Amino acid sequence: MSEVMDVVEISPRNNPDLVGQEAAEQTLLDSWNADRLVHAWLLTGPRGIGKSTLAYRFARFVLSEGSDGGGLFGDQPDFRPTSLALDPSDPVFRRVAAGGHADLKTVERTPNPKTGKLRTGIVVDDVREVKDFMRLTPAEGGWRVAIVDAADEMNTHAANAILKILEEPPERALLLLVCHAPGRLLPTIVSRCRRLPMHELDESVVVDLLAQHLPDLPADDRTALARLGEGSIGEALALADAGGLELYGEVVRLMGSLGELDVERVHKLGALVSRRGSEDKFATLRRLIDRWLGAMIAAAARGEALPEAIAGEAQVRRDLLARAPLEQWLEVWEKVTDLMARAEGFNLDRKQVVISAFISLAAAAGKDRRPH
Repeated sequence: MSEVMDVVEISPRNNPDLVGQEAAEQTLLDSWNADRLVHAWLLTGPRGIGKSTLAYRFARFVLSEGSDGGGLFGDQPDFRPTSLALDPSDPVFRRVAAGGHADLKTVERTPNPKTGKLRTGIVVDDVREVKDFMRLTPAEGGWRVAIVDAADEMNTHAANAILKILEEPPERALLLLVCHAPGRLLPTIVSRCRRLPMHELDESVVVDLLAQHLPDLPADDRTALARLGEGSIGEALALADAGGLELYGEVVRLMGSLGELDVERVHKLGALVSRRGSEDKFATLRRLIDRWLGAMIAAAARGEALPEAIAGEAQVRRDLLARAPLEQWLEVWEKVTDLMARAEGFNLDRKQVVISAFISLAAAAGKDRRPH
């Protein structure tokens, strides 16, 4: 497997490419061309599949077409654009990328001025700025566009402020809500938006994108990362950046040793993710353990086989399922997930948490139910 590497990330704000979401893009384009553009869109789907990239892509398109008189209320009714793409050399593209377009407002989590750390959610003051912004006359005679990324990160007061905007939408103002978990939104927000579901990317698409972002990564590692990313190029890149393949390999090896737990390896893993500055590694390990156990349980319940990200893990799953009933694995999965979540939330000793998690897993695998 590859070593930890630096991943060059392209911000959705300046990314000219969108791959694998042609249907969602066509829906937006058809709405524009049919002069039926609703004032608020809710772009939903897993993290890292292109929702933010599509939001900025559409924002650039609307700011460009609207200012030129195209689309709604345009002077060229026979002209119908065939793509949302804008050339990176276009002035609108450059100004959006630089954060300097007067008719575009973006809302994201901001740093807490007291601690300097990124807030856990979007606060009401940020959303109030959107309300004032959208009621202004467009500076370039076209549209005002606001992007909230991500809407499910708004706190209660911020969500209520967005709801007021949706209840009385200004003329020629477009609100794009990027959302990873629509179930967390107020139902009244969801009902006032047109929902645009976006799907996980095909594994082959993620592999090709990894080849573009990480051309030196071995082909087998690209396939493994694409599989672990579960249809998300963002997640696959984040795993590559955090050494996710190495961590995943260690998780599988330890899962395979649960019958006779390799305590020394567990201690080494705990030490690795508990070093100063290794918070991202611990968060990655937490996600990998959670997903591995969850996928094993779900596949077993459905009677399905899972594809391997690394060789041999299918046999590890079969061995573990033979050692304990599904209900027991479900119980220990919930216990381990809760333990590791509390480690992040309450600043517990991360090494001890890792050790405790694998001891719990080993206890579940302690009795081999296979015939001898």
